[in-house]
Amino acid sequence: MSRPPVPPARHQVEFRHHPHPGFPHLTAWGVRVDGTDLRVLVAEATRALWARELDEDDDTPQERDEFLVNQHAPLHLDDDPDGARIRAHFLGDAPPWLRDHDTGALCLLSCACGIDACWPLLATVDVTESEVTWSGFHQIHRPQWGELPLGPYVFSRPAYEEALAAPVPLAPDPLAPDPLAP
Repeated sequence: MSRPPVPPARHQVEFRHHPHPGFPHLTAWGVRVDGTDLRVLVAEATRALWARELDEDDDTPQERDEFLVNQHAPLHLDDDPDGARIRAHFLGDAPPWLRDHDTGALCLLSCACGIDACWPLLATVDVTESEVTWSGFHQIHRPQWGELPLGPYVFSRPAYEEALAAPVPLAPDPLAPDPLAP
């Protein structure tokens, strides 16, 4: 007797917004998946890939960890006071400059320099009536990395839309480097 297929586990998402680190006049939109900042998940997924490229003698372990976590920044879209564009973006309707024209994947995290499309974390966002799925995470500037060992993340669409409509406001970015640190 065969068993029915097991449906994928549903993940929890939390959207957050705060002043963009380094560009406080811009609003940044961060994401937590199952209680963990997406940048931390990406840091772990890319640790071994970066280890092949970085000279371990150049940085301390702490500096490498900071580099990994801060390789991306929360996403921002200029001139979006009511958040309509960011909501559309995270529901798969991203502007062309925040999409991979070959795959349709969209930018979930931006570059720490403040330019969203400079060093983006891209993923395919599939939206159905009941679910939103993020999969196929990749870094467009590192095609040799292929698909990152991250996700897929499957969210209940009603819970996803609820989280997107009511982002958690934060004063600073919780992962931003301390500007007063030596």
